[in-house]
Amino acid sequence: MEGHAGETAKGKGKGTKDLKLFYLTWPIFLEITLFMMMGIADTFMLSAISDNAVSGVGAANQFLHISILLLEVIGNGASIVVAQYIGSRKFFEAAKISAIAVTLNLLVGIVMSVLFVVFNGYLLRSLNLQGEVYDFAHSYLAIVGGAIFLQAIINSLAAIIRVHGFTKEAMLVSLGMNVVHIIGNYGLIFGHFGMPALGVEGAAISTVASRLLAIVVFFWLLYRIMEVRIQINYYFKLSKEYIGKILKIGIPSALEQVMYQSCQIMFIFYTTFLGEAALAAKQYATNISMFIYLFALAVGMGTSIMVGRLVGEARPDDAYKRVWMSVRSAIIGTLIVVALVMLFREQLVGMFTDDADVLRIGAQVLLYSLLLETGRTINLVIVNALRASGDAKYPLYVGMFSMVGMSLTLGYLFVFHFNLGLVGIWLAIAADEWLRACIFYFRWKSRKWEKHALVRPDKEAEPAAVHV
Repeated sequence: MEGHAGETAKGKGKGTKDLKLFYLTWPIFLEITLFMMMGIADTFMLSAISDNAVSGVGAANQFLHISILLLEVIGNGASIVVAQYIGSRKFFEAAKISAIAVTLNLLVGIVMSVLFVVFNGYLLRSLNLQGEVYDFAHSYLAIVGGAIFLQAIINSLAAIIRVHGFTKEAMLVSLGMNVVHIIGNYGLIFGHFGMPALGVEGAAISTVASRLLAIVVFFWLLYRIMEVRIQINYYFKLSKEYIGKILKIGIPSALEQVMYQSCQIMFIFYTTFLGEAALAAKQYATNISMFIYLFALAVGMGTSIMVGRLVGEARPDDAYKRVWMSVRSAIIGTLIVVALVMLFREQLVGMFTDDADVLRIGAQVLLYSLLLETGRTINLVIVNALRASGDAKYPLYVGMFSMVGMSLTLGYLFVFHFNLGLVGIWLAIAADEWLRACIFYFRWKSRKWEKHALVRPDKEAEPAAVHV
């Protein structure tokens, strides 16, 4: 379909799925689970080599996570802008913004890949990594970081596809990527299927190969679901207006997440002074914690798609109600998973290690999941909603105070002055999550986010189908 600026498509069309939270959330939940499984697969298989291999890859992944968050400057910003344009039934603009997002993320990803190759050693030495842990981290970061531009493309494509309502299709691509990754891990780490036994380097190569295949499928899917098909020249026409809207949402959103991950890196730095057992236990407990909050994360992402559409349609009352309903659902899901993790904490950590010290420390910190994860659940839903409404700067300002100013200070005091060990780090993170949860609760309740909408619907536009 061709269009012109300001065109409003008539009818529902292939690219405007009806939105209900359940049908949006369960595929996102599975997709996030599968993405996390890629990291868990690395951790589980590498634990057969040594705990140091797990610690090295875990440390390298902290930098990779930050790079992925930086790439979400464009991916997240574009998805929110596209959601509001879809809500306003302006599909031609949505197509142009989608193309710009892919191009910009690819350029940023190439720059990051070069930086990872050049500054690999410097980054890892800044974490106080030494010996075998450093060697494992160095080889993994060189390969996966050097090809991070592939993840840059995936970020943009997946975000665009999800915001059109095709969360199930995006999930299926992630399923395929996960299967390829696990098979590649098994072959390249241990030397099966006639492949060389490469250990940590094998896990890295498997990660890169699975991402490359995912890109091909994502592009194929993109051209099947768009209401207005992206023309080749759209990728090269970088409109200042559209880029400005993307960055208005994307930069604050990504900076907030980068701050969070930077704090996690500082907590790793603190942990290196507690010994190798504590470092390995932190990695295992962090991996287990991901499965506690992934339901809340899926609800938050699904809610953001709905809020973006509702704001684009000028339906703020429905957006307001939708968020409170989502918070309630997310908390119920989190409490169920937290109870299971606390009950089986020793068995869960025992899946990764036989070391008695690592097992004891990991099981101990998981007892504090109830305190940490309930606060994090509220944040995941409301922060995503604030961004989707266009109010992306507020979470950044709050994070500067709470994450950097409070949690790092508390972590330092708990670890080095009160000698609470790894538990002190968990308590510091929990304090930050709950402070921000309270602040964001009152922000959404104030409805000040309503004035930040990026798009206004045309009067003659047909309303999009969003079921609150």
